[in-house]
Amino acid sequence: MGEQPIFSTRAHVFQIDPTTKKNWVPTSKHAVTVSYFYDSTRNVYRIISLDGSKAIINSTITPNMTFTKTSQKFGQWADSRANTVYGLGFSSENNLLKFAEKFAEFKEAARLAKEKSQEKMELTSTPSQESATGDLQSPLTPESINGTDDERGTTPETLQYLPEPRAEPSQNQLPFSHSSSSINKHWEAELAALKGNNAKLTAALLESTANVKQWKQQLAAYQEEAERLHTRVTELECVSGQMTVIKSQKTELNQTIEELESALKSKEEELEKLKEEVESANEFQTQKESLTQKLQETEERNQTLEAQLVELEQRLEGSQLEREAFRKSLRTLLELLDGKIFELTELRDSLARLIEGSSS
Repeated sequence: MGEQPIFSTRAHVFQIDPTTKKNWVPTSKHAVTVSYFYDSTRNVYRIISLDGSKAIINSTITPNMTFTKTSQKFGQWADSRANTVYGLGFSSENNLLKFAEKFAEFKEAARLAKEKSQEKMELTSTPSQESATGDLQSPLTPESINGTDDERGTTPETLQYLPEPRAEPSQNQLPFSHSSSSINKHWEAELAALKGNNAKLTAALLESTANVKQWKQQLAAYQEEAERLHTRVTELECVSGQMTVIKSQKTELNQTIEELESALKSKEEELEKLKEEVESANEFQTQKESLTQKLQETEERNQTLEAQLVELEQRLEGSQLEREAFRKSLRTLLELLDGKIFELTELRDSLARLIEGSSS
């Protein structure tokens, strides 16, 4: 099944500055997903975080690691394999505490897994060491040097039960000595062959030792390549695992874009209305200016008319005064006329009396 995410959260990722070893350098512009992964094939826990397609955290949890809470929303841990210190800034203290609990839990699980793997290695290495020791020592046993019983043909026990030679005449002693010398030559040749075989086995052992060293180097290179490929596969699996999240985020972004487009359309309509209102306001402003000008002209005319009215009032008042004076003079004249008329009436009456008196 490969690696599977077993816990995820979001945080801002930092790394310690490799030059100063004091300052924090942000490796993500915004909060990213930080996940715990479990590899069931290797029984390994890892912390992985991706910023796009780039792995900004790839840390294997070991029993020696410690997650330290430095503030209410910030924590850190050191990774000796990566030769760096990672820091995480969380949005809340609750998220930090959950991450720290998971770190301690998976650290304990990594410790137990390491102990089990060491026990398995000890159990498997003990029989292989015994068999290897036996194989290396077998060419150097007395049997391999002196030959087996079948190769020697006789053993000390068989020689013990051989009948003793009888005393023969001297002419039979020559074949016996000849057979003894041939036996010695046979054993010498056998010993030389065994020495040659031993030298060949020693050379083969040295060559196999050199091959073992070479194989170990190749195995280390293969393990490094396998680790690199496994890391790459993990990154790709993490990317593929986040594809659903990316798709959902893309769907949400599309919906947000549609909402923003509709809002933009409504804003554009409002802007058109505002433009129309501005144009109408400009027209109103023009009308206002014309009306203001007319009002000023009207006020000026009103002031002129008021001045004329004041003048007319003054003239009217003067004419009224003249009229009063004329009336007074008329009254005076009327009074004089009345007196004169009365006098004329009396004169007439006196004349009439006089005329009547003279006629009588």
